[in-house]
Amino acid sequence: MRAPAVFSSIAAPVLLIGGWLLAESRQPAQFDPLRDTISDLAAADATSPHIMTIALAGVGLAHVVTALSLTEIRRTGRLLLGAGGVATALVALFPLPGNGGSSPAHTAAATTAFLLLAVWPLFGAGRAGETTALVRSRVTHGAGVLLLALVGWFGITLWLGGPVGLAERVAAGAQAIWPLLVVQALRRP
Repeated sequence: MRAPAVFSSIAAPVLLIGGWLLAESRQPAQFDPLRDTISDLAAADATSPHIMTIALAGVGLAHVVTALSLTEIRRTGRLLLGAGGVATALVALFPLPGNGGSSPAHTAAATTAFLLLAVWPLFGAGRAGETTALVRSRVTHGAGVLLLALVGWFGITLWLGGPVGLAERVAAGAQAIWPLLVVQALRRP
């Protein structure tokens, strides 16, 4: 593993969670993090959209750096993680227009990011001979299934209603934390 993975894997959850907490603190009282999405924090009518935009771009870049530096896992997993990072950066590039409006480019980027960041563990088991438990197929497949289930919960709340903001934050937070767990496990002798 290359040294940048240590820093980039820490940066992703710090930027994501720190970004949404800071951006939420700048919103009017009617903003509800259980109901309102992370994308709402970067929308054109948000109080400080630049906070979440910068955070999302940073998260995307961090995932790309982690993917490039995490040489102990299979190439397909790394490619999916990196592509998920690029899609996350595109979410920042294509914000929502505000006033509850939608954007096809934003929706496509966000959907792609969520799906790629959920499935990369399914293909990111360690290379042959890797003894670290967290990158064994059984564990990485379990992580992928869990991340997909969390994305599914988010999708259901989008479709049927419910705590959309909560479901999105749980899914996105878990997706940002998994690479950090993998990197930390691989650092241990």
